[in-house]
Amino acid sequence: MSDRAQALFDGIRQGDRAALARGITLVESTRVDHQQQARELVSACVGLEQRRRTLRIGLTGTPGVGKSTFIEAFGMLLLSKGHRVSVLAVDPSSSRSGGSILGDKTRMQDLSVAAGAYVRPSPSRGSLGGVARNTLDSIILTEASGYDICLVETVGVGQSETMVSDMVDMFVLLLQPGSGDELQGVKRGIMELADLVVINKADGALAIPAKLTRTEIMNALHLMVPRRNSWTPKVVRASAVTGFNLERVWETVELYFTKLRESGEWDGLRAAQQEKWMWREVTNLLLTRLNRDPQVRKFAQTLEADVVNGMVPPGIAAEQIVDKFLSVYR
Repeated sequence: MSDRAQALFDGIRQGDRAALARGITLVESTRVDHQQQARELVSACVGLEQRRRTLRIGLTGTPGVGKSTFIEAFGMLLLSKGHRVSVLAVDPSSSRSGGSILGDKTRMQDLSVAAGAYVRPSPSRGSLGGVARNTLDSIILTEASGYDICLVETVGVGQSETMVSDMVDMFVLLLQPGSGDELQGVKRGIMELADLVVINKADGALAIPAKLTRTEIMNALHLMVPRRNSWTPKVVRASAVTGFNLERVWETVELYFTKLRESGEWDGLRAAQQEKWMWREVTNLLLTRLNRDPQVRKFAQTLEADVVNGMVPPGIAAEQIVDKFLSVYR
């Protein structure tokens, strides 16, 4: 292990927030030398993470549902119960500039400065589902630093949010009252992924609509096949602003993990996730190395012009680029 990776590992293991921040920055770096050091660091941290069982919870929801507000209120509740909470809030990146808002620390003012909590906005860099490619490695680093609950907030609802469910143990969907239209905006695939649906903003004038929304969502879930043998998805009304039913949300989360642990599904879930991410990383690495090779890049640029002009079909061009890449490394 390099000196830099070793120093970061020692700091992370001791719970040093600055070392954790530098470690995640290293993981997110696209520099070749940084990526090698990041692999060394993550490999060392995996050994620590495996010694303790942590909770990984993904949260997504429709725009305006109040994801950040809910996460802050829920996170503060978890801190009051003695847990250490990390929040990986994945921010949307511009497809043109690559820049991102990175405003979650501003929205989570109390949680971001609370002892026992760590909030890290991460740019999605345009990756599928708004989940940064290295979010899983970041989860491993926070767990190695002693955070026993990791909340992953995603950009929003979309079919590609299946990537979130492949890196967390529990998937939570946040919706808001008045869900006749709300439900129409949620793809069936997202509903099928949800282990828990929280109807947020269930207070004041929205208290009664929230009850109706809960009934609608429960009816919709009854038409779907549960993805866990030991668990049927639940629907809970709550309010991040007033704190209404946040305790019940946590009780439901605890019950979910109890069922998973007793049935033995938890171990199988983690194993299946690791296998999926291994093959996704193979795909990512092949594409990265293909783009870095000057010969292949020059050849691809020539083919791009032929594809644009309609001289070569995209599928044929892709096959030729892959063949060129393979021939370079034979």
